[in-house]
Amino acid sequence: MERRGRARAPAAGTILNALATGTGAAFAIDRYTEATVALGDRPIDADAAGDRSESAGSDGFTVVGEIAGEPDADTRLVERCVSLVVETYGDDDSTNGDNGDGDSGNSGRTNGVEYGRVRTESDIAMAAGLKSSSAAANATMLATLDALGVPIAGADEPAAETDEPVVDASGSEGSHGPNGTDRTDGTDETGSDAPSTPVTRLAACRLGVRAARETGVTVTGAFDDASASMLGGVTVTNNSRDELLAHDTGFERAVAVRTPPERAYSADADVERCRRVAPVAEVVANRALAGEYERAMTTNGFAYCAALGYSPEPMVEALEHVRGVSLSGTGPSVVAVGDSEAVQRVQGTWSEREGHTWLTRTETTGARIA
Repeated sequence: MERRGRARAPAAGTILNALATGTGAAFAIDRYTEATVALGDRPIDADAAGDRSESAGSDGFTVVGEIAGEPDADTRLVERCVSLVVETYGDDDSTNGDNGDGDSGNSGRTNGVEYGRVRTESDIAMAAGLKSSSAAANATMLATLDALGVPIAGADEPAAETDEPVVDASGSEGSHGPNGTDRTDGTDETGSDAPSTPVTRLAACRLGVRAARETGVTVTGAFDDASASMLGGVTVTNNSRDELLAHDTGFERAVAVRTPPERAYSADADVERCRRVAPVAEVVANRALAGEYERAMTTNGFAYCAALGYSPEPMVEALEHVRGVSLSGTGPSVVAVGDSEAVQRVQGTWSEREGHTWLTRTETTGARIA
């Protein structure tokens, strides 16, 4: 018997890069990666898989991965995401599911699921600083849960708007900070004991971060990027503990993105050099937690352009029109936020440079079953 699931997750831009201190902040943008997952007790489209990557999980569970339009791309991340979800939530009788901190319990019992296939399609440039890996992991996580028939808590609930303790869109209880920001200690999502129990998006996100660490695609674990993509809006996080410090769905801006032709992989970043800007990163973190996102991201951008060797000139050009602009991730993309007319002027300026400049908006709902 074959089971199928499909989900999509948005890209994200950087407010604070977590390489210096472990604290990061990001915001979701309206570009997506979609994942389709098929699970079964026999090989799925084995002939069509050809020479694509294949990985085995515990008890011989085998996953074949494919990235549309990228036949030579590394698919280990999305394959590991499928494996972890099946290992953690694939047994109807399991009483030891994910406890919310990324540790899976009764792994290897897959309730007859022995084979999987995952295919991702994306309008997010890979290795451009726009969180393509986080979006792929989140979409794959939710698509696999969908294929297993596991309900996802809070997936269609709007973010709360009161100043009282609430359950936010991620399913976590917290209290609001400035600008509608949800505060949480990051430990109160319920996870799941069995497929009949809903899994929160935050728990699924943490499992995806675990997959990213295990496959070596991230230095910090990228919980800031992953949580922004999964939950939508702005998230501020402690990546060292996969702790959600703040979540704000009120940050609605037009966005201009400049993506140069070159690519940069987060795992190749000079971490030691980035740590030298820690005093600046601490200032940025305080501004982000206070809801001063545009000032925060601009300060971050200049610091990390210097640390990673990028020219700050595109940022300087953008600041004639907007207050918020930053290098996104470890580059090479640069993102600017503001009102529509302002970011259109930024696009006009950046379009004179080599590469691709495009317009979008911030995204406030996050990853969804498609």
